[in-house]
Amino acid sequence: MATNTDRIEKSVLLHAPRERVWRAISDSKQFGTRFGVEFDGPFVAGTSIIGKMVPTRVDAEVAKRQEPYRGYRFEFQVDRVEPMRLFSFRWHPFAVDSGVDYSKEPTTLVAFKLNEVSDGTKLTVTESGFDQIPLERRAKAFAANEGGWAAQMKLIEKYLAQHAKG
Repeated sequence: MATNTDRIEKSVLLHAPRERVWRAISDSKQFGTRFGVEFDGPFVAGTSIIGKMVPTRVDAEVAKRQEPYRGYRFEFQVDRVEPMRLFSFRWHPFAVDSGVDYSKEPTTLVAFKLNEVSDGTKLTVTESGFDQIPLERRAKAFAANEGGWAAQMKLIEKYLAQHAKG
């Protein structure tokens, strides 16, 4: 099997209506509750938003792993917001060393795509652009985000179950 070093793709079938999944991924407060971040405003295409790491409120084990990063600030550049279909942003992947200035590095593109299926909603998350990340941190960023997106697929399932009417 060929490996792809430039992109990570994860999909999950969510037993929830597309409108509900859309709110969970496109509303910055709901996204943050699940992801483990507080944002300083809403997601608006073409704008930047600052996030501050706080442990997720959806899963105690994941929250424990996030705790060392509490308070760390990072920036999302909101790329596209296409209701019920696509939400995407750019960021610096695994940019967790507060002593490093990541602003000169290329960003990766993270896209959340929704497709209605007979059993609910298929969510596909793709992060691409790793081949442009500086070589000295590329593999670590890819590995961290590969595991991170796998965990996020489980977190969104749990979040939707816990907040069925949200």
